[in-house]
Amino acid sequence: MTELLRTIEQETELVRSGKLQEAGELQPLKADLISIYMRGMTFVRDHAVTLGNLAPEASAQLKRQHGEFQPILRINLAVLATAREVADGLLRKVAEGAAATTNPTTYGAGGTAPQTPKPMGGIAVNRSL
Repeated sequence: MTELLRTIEQETELVRSGKLQEAGELQPLKADLISIYMRGMTFVRDHAVTLGNLAPEASAQLKRQHGEFQPILRINLAVLATAREVADGLLRKVAEGAAATTNPTTYGAGGTAPQTPKPMGGIAVNRSL
């Protein structure tokens, strides 16, 4: 749980600071830690009474840690959701721009009607971001 918590906090900071590639590199480790955590929590849930009787202090500490974990996880999920919304908005704007057509707003030479709309030119992508 401690390593998972540390990884989630690191991911949150990286996303907040715009270092999305570095945050993405944490994904395999985070997935492994989540799997281990979920297996452990399933075991604890299935044997809660026995663990509470055999190790009441450790059970109480685990409950405290789990309580501290929940708010940090909520913050992480909110940061990731915000980053996803921003990325979706940017992609939507790029798609709209790429699909847009240029319409002349004036008459042509000699008062003739403008030609049919022409598609926009290509787009450029800055991969360094």
